Amino acid sequence: MRISIVGAGTWGTALARMTCLRGPEVRLWAREPEVVQSIRSRRVNELFLSDVELPLQIVVTGDFIEAVEGSEIVLLAVPSQHLRGVLEQLAPHVPANAFFVSATKGLEQGTCLRMSEVIGDVAPRFKARVVAISGPTFALEVVKGYPTALAAAGAEQGLAKIVQTEFSTTNFRIYTNDDIIGVELGGAVKNVIAIASGVGAGLGLGHNPLAALVTRGLAEMSRLSEALGGRRDTLSGLAGMGDLLLTSTAPLSRNRTVGYELGRGKPLGEILASMQTVAEGVPTTRATVTLAQKHSVEMPITFQMDRLLRDETTPQEAIHELMSRPLREE
Repeated sequence: MRISIVGAGTWGTALARMTCLRGPEVRLWAREPEVVQSIRSRRVNELFLSDVELPLQIVVTGDFIEAVEGSEIVLLAVPSQHLRGVLEQLAPHVPANAFFVSATKGLEQGTCLRMSEVIGDVAPRFKARVVAISGPTFALEVVKGYPTALAAAGAEQGLAKIVQTEFSTTNFRIYTNDDIIGVELGGAVKNVIAIASGVGAGLGLGHNPLAALVTRGLAEMSRLSEALGGRRDTLSGLAGMGDLLLTSTAPLSRNRTVGYELGRGKPLGEILASMQTVAEGVPTTRATVTLAQKHSVEMPITFQMDRLLRDETTPQEAIHELMSRPLREE
């Protein structure tokens, strides 16, 4: 099958490299002209993945028409807050028999929509033809060939099985799932909890609070998923607990890094300005709080992270508020 990948950041480039190693040519769309040039001339993505040589099967372009012409699978790997704008330009050129795979983790600011919902909103003809992939994945480990597992979920299980077949390798294992709500919410909200975990590390609080934040954070994620029509058990799997553990504990995690620097007292604006790639948890936090309030879901960790990111509290005060809440059953 012809596969197109839209978004040549670290994750999109890693997925392109991993996919083409199975044999097929992969079209890779890049927004940045310098990325197109560096891949064409030197076979590396100098801006986002400079240490990895990219096979000739990756055909890079900055043109939407060229990127998706004849494609049967269009994988989206652009930041959540840019997805709508990219889709508005891309969707008219996507072949009618194709389907989308969303590899983006986040919620859209303002609308609070999941990525599959954004796709359906911008391109209604593809509303049911969307598969979301999510799980504990660092791009740098994928390109190194480390064993990786994630979940693929969609309304049409046949499409999820196609994704499973077309993208799985000996080191990249995909499990199918029919709960796209839970898979997408797990991938989005775990970034918020990862920021909280980073705050604890930045404050030097040790391992006890990390374990508590991950455990209670998972409870928040599960409550929200269930309220929106997902299943609690999905959040116990790769797209929930698996991704949460990775993002909350590993130094490679961008969202944990944001929290860590906040815990050390650095202003958010300064932290974000120093990062080359997007920390999806920052915009997702406000959208998550909005969804929680709309559906009357209690999410105290998420609420405190929202206040912290909006400079309405300090890391120390946020931890104190969480520990001072009324005692209750687990």
